[in-house]
Amino acid sequence: MVNSDIALIRDYAEAVFRRGREPMEPFNFQPDWDDGPSKIKTYGDVITMPLPHDHPPLRPLAATATLPDTEGPWSFTSLATLLRMSYSTLCRRLEPNWNQDTLARVGYDHAVWGRGTASGGGLYPLEIYWVSGATGPLLPGVYHYVTGSHALERLLVGDLTERVRAATGHHPSACETDQFLLISVKFWKNAFKYNSFAYHVVTQDVGALLTSWELIARALRMPLRRVMWFADRALNDLLGLDTLGESVLAVVPLPWAGPGPDRVLNDAAPRVTKPAFERSRTVISFPTVEKVHLAALVDAGEARPDPEVARSAAPPAAPPAARPQEVPLPPPVELGMDLGEALAKRRSAFGGFAAAPPLTAAELGGVLRMATAARHYRADIHPAADPGPLTRLFVMVHRVAGVPTGGYVYLPERHALDPVEIDPDVREHMPSFLQGSYFLTNYNLDRVGAVVAITARLDPALAAFGKRGYRILNAEVGGLAQAGYLAATAAGVSCGAVLGLDNVTYNGVFHLDGTDERTFLFLLLGRGRTASAELDYRL
Repeated sequence: MVNSDIALIRDYAEAVFRRGREPMEPFNFQPDWDDGPSKIKTYGDVITMPLPHDHPPLRPLAATATLPDTEGPWSFTSLATLLRMSYSTLCRRLEPNWNQDTLARVGYDHAVWGRGTASGGGLYPLEIYWVSGATGPLLPGVYHYVTGSHALERLLVGDLTERVRAATGHHPSACETDQFLLISVKFWKNAFKYNSFAYHVVTQDVGALLTSWELIARALRMPLRRVMWFADRALNDLLGLDTLGESVLAVVPLPWAGPGPDRVLNDAAPRVTKPAFERSRTVISFPTVEKVHLAALVDAGEARPDPEVARSAAPPAAPPAARPQEVPLPPPVELGMDLGEALAKRRSAFGGFAAAPPLTAAELGGVLRMATAARHYRADIHPAADPGPLTRLFVMVHRVAGVPTGGYVYLPERHALDPVEIDPDVREHMPSFLQGSYFLTNYNLDRVGAVVAITARLDPALAAFGKRGYRILNAEVGGLAQAGYLAATAAGVSCGAVLGLDNVTYNGVFHLDGTDERTFLFLLLGRGRTASAELDYRL
């Protein structure tokens, strides 16, 4: 069964990579925008508790590239800061752009609400639950975070944290605390637009949120570790979730001030039964999404892979010595913006690039360095010492001052670009190549300074992590995109993560064909338009 699950996941990933040439089922699917789901999940018949909006000062973004020297326990204030700055609605934005729904966004029912973390298609399908034990500041129980009002909904009373610890296989990081954040995805909130493609998108969304939490934790000097291997159905049952409709994708134990956790398991096994509001009259299920999700589930008692196997899925190592053709990058632009301000200002370019002036090499280098820093995080599936990366960055340079047009691999060890030999015709006709490999209409890629491709090795990850490998890879991919967004914001550069570039084309131009490495996601970097009408109303 495990081998067939892995084969199904591999086939799904390859179908995602080829979707620009071979559409995924259901063919010709059209979303019913008028019957779409609410972007904000709420429960009925619950007690709601507002969280504080004020937050302590956060360190500059550049300071979050590495772990702090000292770390302290979490508190109610730091938890509220983590939630608000990462996933709460922070502002309302309205501006003319190349997206086809600009006119609809003028109306309140289709308004765009800015958040600190990026989400594929701006759909925000993730939900956050806080399972709190006796050391917490509120009654022990299960709470749901309401992103639209920055508040907690109490869903269940009682210390149920031992069930979370048991679901993680009593991982050491889970056994040291009785405070947990659970990240789930409500599939319909994304699939109503992306249908079978949804699983790829939402698993990257999880990584983007985890990286926001990682950076906020570093800015607050708090410890943070993600747990990616756990019994899915056990946690879904605790939260009262239908696994095919909504499912937990990550667990984050929060070390809290106070005595150690109570390990007594409640034999009654209560579960959340409160009803949640569903806006859509018709909720459609997509068999492809359900099959790949079921294939990735872990059952209670399934052994976690040895963290050391993560090293076998690492990207190819950089050459030990610099090659003559390498392009050394200048010192990166200073990312001195306060992390909180960077999160509040983060946005997608939405086609709003200007061809001139070109990016500087220092700006490009600043984004690349910060993005690769997001590859280093503490997780149950990583070695405790020197957790290695699972991804790397390729760059197609178009308009970057001082860097010749062409393809490169970024070498963070030397902060340099190593040229990739590309077809001379591609180099000579770069605007045509860039636009021709994009199958949407909301970007003029001739105005882009650089295309950054995030790559990973799918087969080694599946061999190392089994059926969890695809989710683990996509989480890191999404994390690099989020760090790139924040770095671009701090550097004053426009950035857009795009799902519409042809992976097959870029795999070929970067000579990844015939290897086990694939492009997973792309970032567009460039100069933003200086003259545009815009509403940015801070909440």
